[in-house]
Amino acid sequence: MRRLPAVAEKPVARRTALAVAGLTCAAACSAVAGPAATVAAGGDQGAQPAAYSQTVRADEPQDGSAGDRSAADGKSDGKQSDDGNSDDKPSRDKLIPHGVQGYQSRIDLDDDQRDNAREIVRVARKLDMGQRGAVIGVATSLQESKLRNLGHLGAWNDHDSLGLFQQRPSSGWGSPDQVTDRDYSAGAFFDGLKRIDGWRDLPLTDAAQRVQVSAYPFAYAQWEDQAADIVQDVWSR
Repeated sequence: MRRLPAVAEKPVARRTALAVAGLTCAAACSAVAGPAATVAAGGDQGAQPAAYSQTVRADEPQDGSAGDRSAADGKSDGKQSDDGNSDDKPSRDKLIPHGVQGYQSRIDLDDDQRDNAREIVRVARKLDMGQRGAVIGVATSLQESKLRNLGHLGAWNDHDSLGLFQQRPSSGWGSPDQVTDRDYSAGAFFDGLKRIDGWRDLPLTDAAQRVQVSAYPFAYAQWEDQAADIVQDVWSR
């Protein structure tokens, strides 16, 4: 998968302005507190995910790799699969157990973006990813699409990247209709995350990068604080 360039909309040395309504995009990036943080065009997603079943759960293995991985990966890091799936308001130590890395970006969200964030959190709960998994998912989508379920943007699309996580059908993430289905795309991301040994103990940007395989692996770190705020706000709603 290669993704649509995505970066902060607040003052940050790296910047990509995306005008979805006009289906236009202008991209520019520069260094920020380390490696560049935009997701540039070119290359392939390395995760090679199996097609995600919308009914698959961590405790319901299916025929094929997705379900088998879900059953195995709940034990892969020596922890229970639920690291905080209760209805209680999440604590910051559950949401950001390692602290944030580097400069933190923040954008104002409209109703559509908030609804997309709620959907990612809902799928995280359904798949027993816990509060930390939800933060990783929301932060990844903030970087990839600014929490917008993007369709094809013509010449500005990063290859055939689509949806909340800019997943590429040509790289095995599913059909265009599937990866622009919010439940499917979030589930596919979390299925990939489950396959990462010890993902709960990784810094957010490392966990996200191992699923997304971005050309700019430090891009995800900037969204951790806002993602934690979002998850804390919508977790029990």
